[in-house]
Amino acid sequence: MTEMTSSQKIDNLLNDLNDWRGKLLARLRKLILESSPDLIEDWKWETPVWIHKGNVVAGGVFKDHVKLNFFKGASLPDPKKLFNAGLDAKATRAIDIHENDKIDEAALKELVREAVALNSAGKKKK
Repeated sequence: MTEMTSSQKIDNLLNDLNDWRGKLLARLRKLILESSPDLIEDWKWETPVWIHKGNVVAGGVFKDHVKLNFFKGASLPDPKKLFNAGLDAKATRAIDIHENDKIDEAALKELVREAVALNSAGKKKK
């Protein structure tokens, strides 16, 4: 039996989530992948992670929300104030999205592009 790819594992997760969370995560996945052709899907910690020269963003599914966790979020500009969780963390920042929340797709894509650019620059945080 062949090992499933990361993308297949994410597909399985989305298929198993037969409620609004699965639809939302599928939409977020599409937006993330559209943001940068450099991103690669990975499967870490039993959750989808998008990487480029390191971890960029992870998607987590919870009972009442879906979380996008940006690994270097504290170093990213957030002019649209998308980050609404994990604001006290040293490096990461997250966006918690609930069932009927509106998503600023353009701002989210820009945030992902900024995160990819930060990883591409390879600068270590001081």
